[in-house]
Amino acid sequence: MSDPILKVRDLKRDYVISGGMFGKTKLLHAVKGVSFDVARGSTLAVVGESGCGKSTLARMLTMIDPPTSGTIEIDGETIDITSHGITREMRQAVQIVFQNPYGSLNPRQKIGAVLEEPLLLNTSMSAAERRDAALAMLEKVGLPPAHYGRYPHMFSGGQRQRVAIARAIMLRPKLLVLDEPVSALDLSVQAQILNLLRDLQDEFDLTYVFISHDLSVVRYIADEVMVMYFGEAVEHGTRDQVFSDPQHDYTKTLFAATPRADVESIKKRLAAKSAA
Repeated sequence: MSDPILKVRDLKRDYVISGGMFGKTKLLHAVKGVSFDVARGSTLAVVGESGCGKSTLARMLTMIDPPTSGTIEIDGETIDITSHGITREMRQAVQIVFQNPYGSLNPRQKIGAVLEEPLLLNTSMSAAERRDAALAMLEKVGLPPAHYGRYPHMFSGGQRQRVAIARAIMLRPKLLVLDEPVSALDLSVQAQILNLLRDLQDEFDLTYVFISHDLSVVRYIADEVMVMYFGEAVEHGTRDQVFSDPQHDYTKTLFAATPRADVESIKKRLAAKSAA
């Protein structure tokens, strides 16, 4: 792999679980020594069933939670929020898109303010410059200028996710973490959002860590795939390697239990549903 923008080494995250009034506390090992690189401009998909540690990994990469041990390096800079806190430069370097777009948007803010807020907090741009940048980004994600003055509740789920993606890339991050970004959307909208993400990646040279349990979207969007199982990375390779010749027993079981689906398959399923 050439020019990795993200380097993760032996990353661990433990949680202390209360045992109640009389029970003993327990230590939950959510992520157990994960290591990987992500090349600039590429997409690493992290897959696994619920509880495998993939969302905990996302929270550490986006500096929501500190790791218990291990290192995260982004574009040559080590991220250490425990010792040094979170700087403006760190926030600009990494952004996240969550599964539920409505929950991540302030219902009292108009969309224009939602998009301008990162610029207001992290740049010296004037009000006019921020407005122009927000309107330009709306166009990039396929929304008309008229949506600038609307509130989140006035949008569909797919439109709200477009807004969330637009906000996440307003600062031109080096790394974008997408935590189940299409799982809450209808099948017809999933394909649109996946195509949008690919277009934006090409235009802005974005690097993605794409968290998902859905192998259909992973097969469509990923360059590399890392499979997690009970906090461990049990398999990691190119998309074609992992899908065509899985090595770990858990990966084989996971793939066997999941019906094959890709964007074309999604379209066929929609056509069949409409004809029924």
